[in-house]
Amino acid sequence: MVPRILLLGGTSEASALAKRLAARLADQAGLDVVLSLAGRTEHPAPQPVPVRVGGFGGAAGLADYLKAERIAAVVDATHPYAARMSFNAAQACAAAGVPLLALRRGPWMPVAGDRWREVADVPAAVAALGDAPRRVFLALGRNEVRAFEAVPQHAYLVRSVDPVLPPLAVPQAQYVLGRGPFGEADDRALLEAHRIDTIVAKNSGGAATYGKMAAARALGIEVLLIARPAIPAVPAVETPAEAEAWLLDQLGAHGADSSARGADSSSARGAGLSAERGA
Repeated sequence: MVPRILLLGGTSEASALAKRLAARLADQAGLDVVLSLAGRTEHPAPQPVPVRVGGFGGAAGLADYLKAERIAAVVDATHPYAARMSFNAAQACAAAGVPLLALRRGPWMPVAGDRWREVADVPAAVAALGDAPRRVFLALGRNEVRAFEAVPQHAYLVRSVDPVLPPLAVPQAQYVLGRGPFGEADDRALLEAHRIDTIVAKNSGGAATYGKMAAARALGIEVLLIARPAIPAVPAVETPAEAEAWLLDQLGAHGADSSARGADSSSARGAGLSAERGA
């Protein structure tokens, strides 16, 4: 039977892994891959593998899905802030006896010149803005920006993949639609054009959205950085190549053609899997 792999996606790493699997494994190893998206984006980017959209019904629902679909392995490549999904995946895989790997990008680390202030969550970021009016760039999800209606004295610039509808109930708000990656030069021009003095963002890690962080450093702009949530301690890697190698080993465990694994199988055993805990 062809092994089925469930890829929990929504990140650039998930898309990169899907491309690697479509290009290298689908034909050679007889691999069946399905990419699951939460459905928060109205028009997700095209993917090279079959896609399902929507939730599973919690950990129990996901465990049922894994059994019903005969999933051989799961890669959790969700966003670092999708903690609930990561915990559901860990519980479901444990209950169903399915191997689980987390594909996690590391967090950004401050360097000289950064003006970062870490806050616990979105409500803490709202409070941290204070009473004096600021010009704020909200680099958050379109649902999360609603919290800033509680402090309407600030002027907001909101960037999102999909339109924020209805618009925020504040006197001053402007909107920019865009899908990363975003470069430093373009983000610096954006911040300067809107005279931004504060950024509210998540510590997403990776290169795709780091442009605003580098631009903030160059312009001396304060960043209110929302701390990463706790996530389950499961085997984890940081790159799609390492995740691919791990999957090749899983294919071997499920009777896939060993010739399709080649040298990558040995690299999987030395990929340096780690048990990652939430920051």
